[in-house]
Amino acid sequence: MEIFWYIPTHGDGRYLGTTVGSRHATPFYLRQIAEAVDGLGFAGALLPTGRSCEDAWVIAGSLASVTQRMKFLVAVRPGLVSPTVSARMAVSLDRVSGGRCLVNVVTGGDPIELAGEGLHVDHDTRYRITDEFLTIFKPLIEGKEVNFEGSHLKVRNARILIDKEQKPTVPLYFGGSSDAGIDVAARHVDYYLTWGEPPGEVAEKIARFRRHAAQFGRRVRFGIRLHIIVRETEEAAWNAASDLIRYVNDDAIQLAQQTFARMDSEGQRRMVRLHRGSREELEISPNLWAGIGLVRGGAGTALVGSPEKLEQRIREYQEIGIDTFVLSGYPGLEEAYYVAELLLPRLRQNRPVVEALAAG
Repeated sequence: MEIFWYIPTHGDGRYLGTTVGSRHATPFYLRQIAEAVDGLGFAGALLPTGRSCEDAWVIAGSLASVTQRMKFLVAVRPGLVSPTVSARMAVSLDRVSGGRCLVNVVTGGDPIELAGEGLHVDHDTRYRITDEFLTIFKPLIEGKEVNFEGSHLKVRNARILIDKEQKPTVPLYFGGSSDAGIDVAARHVDYYLTWGEPPGEVAEKIARFRRHAAQFGRRVRFGIRLHIIVRETEEAAWNAASDLIRYVNDDAIQLAQQTFARMDSEGQRRMVRLHRGSREELEISPNLWAGIGLVRGGAGTALVGSPEKLEQRIREYQEIGIDTFVLSGYPGLEEAYYVAELLLPRLRQNRPVVEALAAG
């Protein structure tokens, strides 16, 4: 089991739906979180992408020099950057960080945002572009020369002149719930990610994915993206969850749901379906809370509870095939400490927290 954290390059704070208690993604704050991730026993951290975020590659590069162990799961968007340039960026980050680069392939699900970035194609076409992108990207990372001509991308004699004795290994992570997304992942990636749906639904998705990947003779590992609120008692954890949305009103929920409705992401649709824009019955599965998805896109669920209960919930996901957990919390710095102190020792993940703290 690997536990990753999250670098909030936009939108962190004590509460959702308000500027009260908000925190800007300053170099100082991001460094604080990275150093916490590095020292508390997390395997690494996800860096997001999007027009509201600081650039993931620049931030990862800046944090590599102030950390020693953590890996950087950095987002790349096919269709916005060429596969050759992206491969060169990945190789460079992997070298300067001492082999700590991981790549999260993000096709994108908001047509309006993508149009603003210059990508004017429909959902399935974006995934066809992603397929061609990875057909070029993967062999380049391995030091091979690539000649490829597809419907959207074309390269001739493409190559990265890397040192053969220091050939990087850059695993690929990918999330996509649609048929087109699953097909791309089954063909190319090393880790298939899902958002935090109830265990039964995750199990169905994993089974579906495995059947498709078997057609290509491939076996892929699985991860899940979740928020988390862990406290010493159940009561304290659920109070913290309620406090997180204390400023979220009906107008904020309605506005957010209108934004989500324009998206053509199957994963986002599945997130919205869990709560349907209503505050009622937000605990959709034991200790799985959909309150964040009322006003935040993407990962909209959180595990909420005591260390004992959350260990049970995480073990349930592990039993159905999940071995990578990409977690986050509000605020990112404080919640990282809660998770490291209360939960990581129970999961026996990486080094004991006391040892990690002593090592600095």
